[in-house]
Amino acid sequence: MHNLLFMAKQIVKKTNTVLYKSVATLLQQSRETIVRSVNTTMVSTYYQIGKLIVEHQQKGAEKAPYGKRLVEGLSEKLLKEFGRGFSVDNLENMRKLYLSYPISETLSRKSFQARQGFQAISTIETSISSKTKKPISGTLSRKSLQAPQGFQPIPVFQLSWSHYIFLMRIEKMAERQFYEIEAANENWSLSELKRQYNMGLYERLILSRNKTKVKELSKKGLVITQPSDAVKDPYILDFLGLPDLAVYSENDLETAIIDKIEDFLKELGKGFLFVGRQYKMMIDGDPFKADLVFYHRFLRSFVVIDLKLGDLTAGDLGQMQLYVGYFDEEVKDASENKTIGIVLCKNKKESIVKYTLPKDKQIFASKYKTYLPAKEELQLLMEDEAVYQLNQHND
Repeated sequence: MHNLLFMAKQIVKKTNTVLYKSVATLLQQSRETIVRSVNTTMVSTYYQIGKLIVEHQQKGAEKAPYGKRLVEGLSEKLLKEFGRGFSVDNLENMRKLYLSYPISETLSRKSFQARQGFQAISTIETSISSKTKKPISGTLSRKSLQAPQGFQPIPVFQLSWSHYIFLMRIEKMAERQFYEIEAANENWSLSELKRQYNMGLYERLILSRNKTKVKELSKKGLVITQPSDAVKDPYILDFLGLPDLAVYSENDLETAIIDKIEDFLKELGKGFLFVGRQYKMMIDGDPFKADLVFYHRFLRSFVVIDLKLGDLTAGDLGQMQLYVGYFDEEVKDASENKTIGIVLCKNKKESIVKYTLPKDKQIFASKYKTYLPAKEELQLLMEDEAVYQLNQHND
C-alpha cells in the first residue's frame, strides 16, 4: 500500500511538472507574440504620425521654419498628454520613417496590409466558388479587391522602433532593405543587427555573388539554394582575439576557432552545424586530416574547411579537391548533396582560383581577417572585385 501511494505521488508530481512546462511555454510564446504585436503596432502608429506631419508641413508657406515650429508645438502638447516618446527628435524620426518607406518602395516589396486583405478575400471567393460549382461574378470579384476610395495602405513593420531608427541611418535603399529582411527573418536583436552591419555582412555577401544574386539580396534577403549562397568573402574572425600582425600557427587559429565555435558558427551563417576537427581520412594507406568539418542542413551537404595562414596556392586547392572527393565517395550517403569545400586563407590571387578549379565548382577560396575592417575597406574590395569582373568579361 505504501509503495502504491508513493508511486501515485510520483505520477502526480511528474504530471504537474509536465503540465507546468507546457503552460510556461505557452505563456512565454504568448508574451513574445504580445511584445511583437505591441512593437509593430507602435511602429505603424509612428509611421502614420510621420505621414500627418509631412502633410501638414507641406501646407506651410515657408517649409523649413514652419516645419520646425510645427514639430516643436506638437511635441510640447503630446508630451503633456501622452508623456515620454514624443520629443522633437522622436517626432523627426517618425517623419523620417514615413519618408524612408515611400509608397513605390513598399509596393515593390508587396508588404501592404491592404494587399494581404485582398489576397484573403480572393482566397475566400475561390473557396466559395469551388464548393458551389458557380463562379463568383467577375464584376463583384473585381470590386471586392479594390481599396476604398482615398485609402492609402500602410507598410507591414515587423521590427521594433529602435530597429527602424537604426535602419533609417543606412542611406542605400538596397542595403537597408537587406538588413531589415534579415533582422526579421533571423529575429535579430538591435545589438545583433548593429553587429552584422558593422561587420559589413551586406558588402561581404555582394563580394561572393554574381549580379543576379546581388539584386536578390535587397528583395529576399539571404536565400540559400546553392553552395555559393552559403559562402562569404572575406570572413571576419575578430572575435578570436588574434592580432592581425601577431605570429601564430594554423593550429593556433584552429584552436581559437574551436574555443569560440559558437561565434564562428554565427560568422559562417545560417544552416551550419559543427561535425568535428582534424577529421581523419585514410587514402591508399596515407593519412590525411581535414581541419574542420561542418554540415549544412539547408543544402544537405558536408562542408570541409581548411585553414591556410599564407597566400593561397594551387596545391591548397588540389588538396581540398582530394578531401571533397573522399567525402563524396566515402562519407555522404545517396540522399545527400555533393560536399562543399572552403579554403580560408590570408591572401589569394583570383587567377590561381580560376585556373585550378573547374567552373562547376563545389570548392571556394575565401579570405579571412582577424580584425574588423572599416566599411570603407570593404567598399574598396567591392570596387576592386567589380574591376576584376569587368576585365574578365573584356578578355
